[in-house]
Amino acid sequence: MSHPVIAKGNVAVITGGASGIGLAAAIAFARAGMKVCIADVDQARLQEAATRLSSVTAATHVMTFVVDVSRAESVKELEHAVGAHFGGTDILMNNAGIQPGSTLFGEPDNWQRIIAVNMWGIINGSRIFAPNIGKAGLIINTGSKQGITTPPGDPAYNVSKAGVKAFTEALQHELRNTEGCHITAHLLVPGFVFTGLTAKGRTEKPAGAWTPEQTVDFMIARLEAGDFYILCPDNDVPRALDEKRMLWAAGDIVENRPPLSRWHPDYADAFAKFVKGG
Repeated sequence: MSHPVIAKGNVAVITGGASGIGLAAAIAFARAGMKVCIADVDQARLQEAATRLSSVTAATHVMTFVVDVSRAESVKELEHAVGAHFGGTDILMNNAGIQPGSTLFGEPDNWQRIIAVNMWGIINGSRIFAPNIGKAGLIINTGSKQGITTPPGDPAYNVSKAGVKAFTEALQHELRNTEGCHITAHLLVPGFVFTGLTAKGRTEKPAGAWTPEQTVDFMIARLEAGDFYILCPDNDVPRALDEKRMLWAAGDIVENRPPLSRWHPDYADAFAKFVKGG
């Protein structure tokens, strides 16, 4: 069983679709009989990905498109091309993202690029595709746990993914309050997934990580269940611990603790007790 929109003949568009979670989603959708457009910035990787997709579905059901999601005009070209080629879109997965690393007072160009791709890419995709998605459709936006707990070390990425969370919440609110609209939005919150984004020079999957395929299988199951927040565990962190970390982060505001108190030495014992349920 799967979500009714994940069905034979329907069309899925996946940005960041040439590798990682995006490619795993494209393969899963293709195996379900969907027509698939994978969009990415790298033509060579797109062709490699298309070859993989063609091993599980007819080549005529696969489309590739070079896109820069940070540019609205480029996303408009993608939406128009999919409409011309496949007749429309039923699932949009705004998955493109980058994580080159950042420091608080680092180069502004780096900050701007991270936010342009990770946040504006999702805003552009949602705003441009949503008006033309079928009567019943899905918009899946890839967020991050770092956009919820905002750990120290990569502030630009955290800001971008916090923006994705806020935007997707607003998007789903808008969709569900639009008369006659049967499109739903969903926030995918992956755990530790071994992809090109997270490999950092490693060639073998760490024991604690999930594969992209595991993440997509979990996503599809939770879409069927109707989840908005698709909070993925991994082999290292169970959902219960994620929940504790997120509740503690929200508690910084309610309890008027210092920001990011989870990493503050004065609160180490209190956090450890909280995790244990004390």
